[in-house]
Amino acid sequence: MRAFSSRGATYEAPPNIALVKYWGVRDPERALPYNSSLSVTLERLRSRTTVRFDPDRGTDRVVLNGAEATGPPREAVVRFLDRVRAAASVPLAADVRSSNNFPTASGLASSASGFAALAGAATIAAGLELSPRALSRLARLGSGSASRSIFGGFVEWRAGTRADGSDCYARPLFGPDHWPELVDLVLLVEGAPVKSVRSAEAMQRTVRTSPAYRRRLEEVTGRLRAVRAAISARDPDRLFPVVMDECDSFREVCETTRPPLDYLTATSRAILAEVRSLNRAEGRAVAGYTHDAGAHVHVFTLAPDARRVRGRLARLPGVRRTLLLRPGPGARTVDA
Repeated sequence: MRAFSSRGATYEAPPNIALVKYWGVRDPERALPYNSSLSVTLERLRSRTTVRFDPDRGTDRVVLNGAEATGPPREAVVRFLDRVRAAASVPLAADVRSSNNFPTASGLASSASGFAALAGAATIAAGLELSPRALSRLARLGSGSASRSIFGGFVEWRAGTRADGSDCYARPLFGPDHWPELVDLVLLVEGAPVKSVRSAEAMQRTVRTSPAYRRRLEEVTGRLRAVRAAISARDPDRLFPVVMDECDSFREVCETTRPPLDYLTATSRAILAEVRSLNRAEGRAVAGYTHDAGAHVHVFTLAPDARRVRGRLARLPGVRRTLLLRPGPGARTVDA
């Protein structure tokens, strides 16, 4: 019988914020989305994960942000590890330790960075050598958005058309330094609830019940082309309005889901209204908002306007903290 020795690896990955979002999958088992999406990888925010396969361990142990995981969070990690073990022929239990330097399960893509980091750490620990594209395909199976967190800068996740998912992966479009003036003001709001329904379940409820979902699918391809072109041209007047339209479309299908999915707080909605008011007052696209399935809001603007926009939004009641972030690098191995 082949002997297996203990081996481990540490990997870290960033979250990303989707400017054009996916919400709903045509194949839940393979995590194949109905539409392609486009995101920005964020600097400084990271998930760091260490995986060690250990012949002396009888069962998997999963520690997330210092607390031992149980229930669905642990089960999701174990299912992912089972895929890696099968691919690498490594029949060992694992010790998994992962932590984020930003809030978890509140709409800041902690599942994207977490599963991207898990994909990297687990495959290296298991002795697999995967290309970035293959790692993106694998990360997708833990969390769809994790496919994009493998790469830095501006990233497109191609939905693909093949039933086996071989053409469904993320790819970098532009590097982190493509648009130096673009900044993301992340507004962390007080009382942001932890999601009670996982996004994977919530989005499929939307597919089944929202009367606005079919129209969204018809429109999203055009918005994807528009966002891609605006980023290529570094044109805020083209980018910010379409990003807000896309966010509003995403929110509409969530709120018309039965029962409704309402991820925002009163403060979140006040931020959206303030951005619209600011653009109207200045007669130009000073900023553009977006949010994922959570209460925190991302407001994109240009560096010359950032201080003024940040000051105006930070004064809103319920805004707990603001972060100024730029497009950042992708995932990487961390030396032990």
